[in-house]
Amino acid sequence: MGLSQVYGFAKQSGGEVGVDSTPGEGTTFKIYLPRVPAAVAEAALESAATDEARGHGHVLVVEDNEQVGQFSTQLLIELGFETTWAPNAEAALRLLEKHPGRYAAVFSDVVMPGMNGVELGKEIRRRMPDLPVVLTSGYSHVLAQEGSHGFELLHKPYAIEDLTRVLRSAIRQRAA
Repeated sequence: MGLSQVYGFAKQSGGEVGVDSTPGEGTTFKIYLPRVPAAVAEAALESAATDEARGHGHVLVVEDNEQVGQFSTQLLIELGFETTWAPNAEAALRLLEKHPGRYAAVFSDVVMPGMNGVELGKEIRRRMPDLPVVLTSGYSHVLAQEGSHGFELLHKPYAIEDLTRVLRSAIRQRAA
């Protein structure tokens, strides 16, 4: 994650980021988040997991950061989606070619080495025009330069409810 994403996540959560830096010794970042009682956290997760909020369909997650990819796929599974993770755009295209019709949507990071998410989305649109592509990024400068090219975009950090709503909407529009 980039520092701007960490800072945005902390602030969105009602927390702070502390920085201690000593020349020649390094920098330490501490993230302070408000404590949430377990019952409140469980209730929030249950609310997101209701039938109305649950996802349906198989989502191809494209994320070059392994930890973020694992987190995203686990989150989507908990929300009711089936998932497959691809570490880059090239791997995603191979999976789409190998399993045509398997995926209900593609959820891709924008900033990746090699082919970026916007380029991947354009290629998917060329090959499979009906397959929804949802992009996510914490780097607004990339999208300011290139634009989202008509793809749905979630800015990092995003709320679980927004992720579910956007993916469900994209999948519903495909089915219509």
